[in-house]
Amino acid sequence: MSPSQLDSTASFGHGDASVSCSRPENNFLDSLPLVHSEKAVEELLQQTPVEGMDEHLIEFSEAMRTVAKALRRAAEGKASAQAEAAEWKRRYELERARNIQMERKERFAAEQNGDIDCERLKNSDNQFMQQNEAEECSEKACMKHGICSHEVLRDRESDSNSNVDRNKMMRKASFKLSWWCKGENGDQHKHDIVSFEKGNITTPERSSKQISLKWESDPQTVLILTKPNSVSVRILCAQMVRWLKEKKKLNIYVEPRVRVELLTESPDFDYVQTWEDDREILLLHAKVDLVITLGGDGTVLWAASMFKGPVPPIVPFSLGSLGFMTPFHSEHFKECLDSVLRGPISITLRHRLLCRVIRDAAKNEYETEEPILVLNEVTIDRGISSYLTNLECYCDNSFVTCVQGDGLILSTTSGSTAYSLAAGGSMVHPQVPGILFTPICPHSLSFRPLILPEHVTVRIVVPFNSRSPAWASFDGKDRKQLAAGDALLCSMAPWPVPTACQVDSTNDFLRSIHEGLHWNLRKTQSFDGPREL
Repeated sequence: MSPSQLDSTASFGHGDASVSCSRPENNFLDSLPLVHSEKAVEELLQQTPVEGMDEHLIEFSEAMRTVAKALRRAAEGKASAQAEAAEWKRRYELERARNIQMERKERFAAEQNGDIDCERLKNSDNQFMQQNEAEECSEKACMKHGICSHEVLRDRESDSNSNVDRNKMMRKASFKLSWWCKGENGDQHKHDIVSFEKGNITTPERSSKQISLKWESDPQTVLILTKPNSVSVRILCAQMVRWLKEKKKLNIYVEPRVRVELLTESPDFDYVQTWEDDREILLLHAKVDLVITLGGDGTVLWAASMFKGPVPPIVPFSLGSLGFMTPFHSEHFKECLDSVLRGPISITLRHRLLCRVIRDAAKNEYETEEPILVLNEVTIDRGISSYLTNLECYCDNSFVTCVQGDGLILSTTSGSTAYSLAAGGSMVHPQVPGILFTPICPHSLSFRPLILPEHVTVRIVVPFNSRSPAWASFDGKDRKQLAAGDALLCSMAPWPVPTACQVDSTNDFLRSIHEGLHWNLRKTQSFDGPREL
């Protein structure tokens, strides 16, 4: 190596090192100089040494290695700081949601006791709704159990042929959830998670208990969602709409596409209501008491994706192929709906994941893209690239592993019978709260799937030394590219999806894996053969 080359190389290395040590105004290291500096150091160290290299060059090489290690520690420190900021933000949002919920409880209790003047309460409620319009979309229906509502709403349908009762005040049906067990009182509540008695730690027995939903007021509004491009579903939808209106006197909402199909069949369906834009969809949870799906599991996923906050109880009818989440049969829809509307019914609370993408260019953890809720799983894969994915995984602030393979699946327990099962994950009861950590074709013989607790935040980062970007998909759609430095945060969402059970949660789950997957199905061993004496 000539002296001129040595001088230029040394000045280049020292120049990058000085740039990488500078801090921007937001107290985070700039990732671009870090990457360039580290690459320059690696290229310099990979050059073929010249014979007769003196001690000064050896010392310079060691110094460059020290600089490379420092740059890597700085990048890891930035990632750790981002994770800590995201956790504090999540705690702040949860605490704020609790405060809003407690305030609304107190106001509702005061209204029931007659301590507050009705007019003043109505005006203050209107002012509160205007100031928190965005939060109302996710918090309006949250009460004691997070999915019940007592809001007073006015139907704004302006159809000239609508009935008079469509313009009057409607009170959303309220209900309560309780733990129950066969042979015990269904109204028993279990508030104590851990109790201390005589120095011993005990937990309440819940293994045999189910969740029961009991209506405190009659449901008034029903939303019907259907699988498209199916003649049998279209015929069943028309029959169900006519029966619910004539026999149960319910207000009925359908998708705009379905309303057009119903009016094409008969103009008598003009009482069916729908929405016009996405803003009205965000307010559906405040109007709808019950959701009915006609299709398969995909229709249930579509119904859950429409609600960005609390979800009304869902009654899923099976008109698909497998149907892990659709226990009801369409042939007996009248008996099923009559039983559901009368109550009480057993339900399954299906947990969802709250996913947020944080770009490397973000100044802080608050600059995130719009959160996405998933009911089954979020998948991070290599897309069309021929290279292995390289993903760094963290659980809260603890390093988990580095995934090298086709990708990774973060699944709910409801999604344990979907993509995660095909990738080698375990089947888990849907009411078990947890996050399934399942690799996709890992290039390691010892990489086994994990089940993480529900309170953790999983962070997936694409490192700067990754050969290609990764791709994330949410319940099989909404694919997003994750470039080097981008991160995906996943935590348990506070709004579960309540689905009605035909018998109870455990019975429906076991029946679905027996009928849908033929789980452990084999011929019985012949009785005539060798026996122990």
